[in-house]
Amino acid sequence: MSFTMTLTLKPGALTLSELRSVWNAAGPLALAAEAYPVIEASAAAVQAIVAKGDAAYGINTGFGLLAKTRIPDDKLEQLQRNLILSHSVGTGELVSDAVCRLILLMKIGSLARGFSGVRPLIIDTLIAIYNAGIMPAIPAKGSVGASGDLAPLSHMTLAIMGVGQVRVNGELMEATDALKAAGIEPVVLAAKEGLALINGTQVSAALALHGLFMAERLLEAGMVSGALSLDAAKGSDSPFDARVHEVRGQPGQIAAAAIYRQLVSNSAIRASHLVGDERVQDPYCLRCQPQVMGACWDIINNAARTLLIEANAVTDNPLLFKDGELSVVVSGGNFHAEPVAFAADTLALAIAEIGSISERRISLLIDATLSGLPPFLVRDPGVNSGFMIAHVTAAALASENKSIAHPGSVDTIPTSANQEDHVSMATYAARRLDDMAQNTAVIIGIELLAAAQGIDFHRPLKTSPHLEHVHEQLRQKVPFFDQDRFFAPDIEAAKGMVMRGELSASCKELFTSLHP
Repeated sequence: MSFTMTLTLKPGALTLSELRSVWNAAGPLALAAEAYPVIEASAAAVQAIVAKGDAAYGINTGFGLLAKTRIPDDKLEQLQRNLILSHSVGTGELVSDAVCRLILLMKIGSLARGFSGVRPLIIDTLIAIYNAGIMPAIPAKGSVGASGDLAPLSHMTLAIMGVGQVRVNGELMEATDALKAAGIEPVVLAAKEGLALINGTQVSAALALHGLFMAERLLEAGMVSGALSLDAAKGSDSPFDARVHEVRGQPGQIAAAAIYRQLVSNSAIRASHLVGDERVQDPYCLRCQPQVMGACWDIINNAARTLLIEANAVTDNPLLFKDGELSVVVSGGNFHAEPVAFAADTLALAIAEIGSISERRISLLIDATLSGLPPFLVRDPGVNSGFMIAHVTAAALASENKSIAHPGSVDTIPTSANQEDHVSMATYAARRLDDMAQNTAVIIGIELLAAAQGIDFHRPLKTSPHLEHVHEQLRQKVPFFDQDRFFAPDIEAAKGMVMRGELSASCKELFTSLHP
C-alpha cells in the first residue's frame, strides 16, 4: 500500500497521525529546509574538534570500554566503518517494512535536530533509500535496549554503505545493486557518523509503535465484538449507564461506556427482553466491559504519549551543544530505552487483557446454560461440535499471552565488560508485542464468529444498526456455521478483519476520538 502525499519532516515535531501514516503505507518523505543550517553547523563542529586534536568520545576515540584509546586522524573513517561492520551481529527474522519505515523516519528526524554531528549527506542518503523503497535488512534480535539499539541500527547503516542485503518490494537483494538501480551513491562515514547512526532507541521505539498501533485496532475490535456478544447473549445495556461511570471518574471507562451505548443502541434483540428477563446481572465479561476496556484505553494512550516523545527525541551519544561561540561534546545516556520498555510492557498488559476478556465471552456464548443459545452454537450438537474447539484455540492463545506479557523491563544483563551494566530490554519488550497482537486478533476473530452466530439464532430479530453492519461485513466473508466444516479459514478471515481495522471501520464515527 502507498500514498502520494509527501510527508515533510520537521525535526522534533512528528505527530502520532504522521507516524500511523508511515506505518500504514509507503510514500515520499522530505526534510524541512530549515533543518539544514542546523545540521551543517553540527557537522562543522565535529570537523573543528578533529582539526583541533582534542580527544572526544566517539569522534577520535574507541568505543565503550575502549573510550580511552585515541584514534589517529587518518584512521577515523576506518574507525567508523569498522564500528558498523563489527556491530552488525543481529539475528532472527527481519523486521517488517512497516517497522523499517518507522525506524528510518525516526532516525532521520533525530539526526536532523542538529545535536549529532552528521553531515547532511548522511541524512539525505537515508531519505533517498526511504523514498526508493529500499528497506534495510534488519534482524529483530540482538539488542538489549541500551547504548542504543546497536546491532539492528548497524544493519540499518549497512544499507547506505552498500554492504549486505536490503529488501525491495518484499524481495531480498544486495545493497550495492539496490543503490545502483536507484542512482544512490554509497556513503563513506566520517568522524562520529557511525556512532550517531547506531546509538539511539529508534528500533525499540519503532517496534513499540507497531505494538501501539496494533493495540489500538485490537481495542476497537474488542469493543465491537464485545457489544455483539452482549446482544447474542441477550445481555443488558444497563451497566453502560453514564451515571455509573461518572461517579467513578476514570476517563477511559467513561469514554468506553459511551461507545458501548452507541454500539448497542436501537437493538431489537435488546428490546425483546426488557420485560420478564429473570436474570438480575450479567457475568463480568459482559457487564464490566467499560471498566476493563476503558482501563486498557487509558494505558494505551499513556504509552502513546511516551512513544511520541521518544519518536521526536535525540537519543544518540555523545551530543554536541553550543556554549557561546564554542561547541561542546557532552556524554550522556539518552540511548537507554527505559521509557520505551515501560511503554511496551504496559501495552503488553492491554493486549493480553483485551484477549483475555474476549476469550471469556466466547466461553459464555458456547455454554447453553449461560447464553441461552444452542450448545456450542450449532444445530444438532453431538453430530456437530460447532465452536467447541475454536474456543480451545482462543483459550490457548489467551493463556500464552499471559506468559508473554511478563514485563521485559524488570530484566537486565550487563554488557561491554560491565561498562554498560544496566540495560532496559526495551527491544525485546517491544518486539514481543506483535506475537501478542496476532494472538489477540485470533481470539477476537473467534469471538466475532461466535457472536455473529448467536445473532443469527435470534432472527428475525435484529441487533443495532451499527452491529448489523458489522454482521453483514462478516457474512460477506464467512457464511453461517450451519454444520461442521473446515473451520480454520473462517477464523483466518475474521482475524484479518481485526488486523486490518475493518471492525472499527464499520463504526468509524464512534472511534474518531479514541486515540490521540
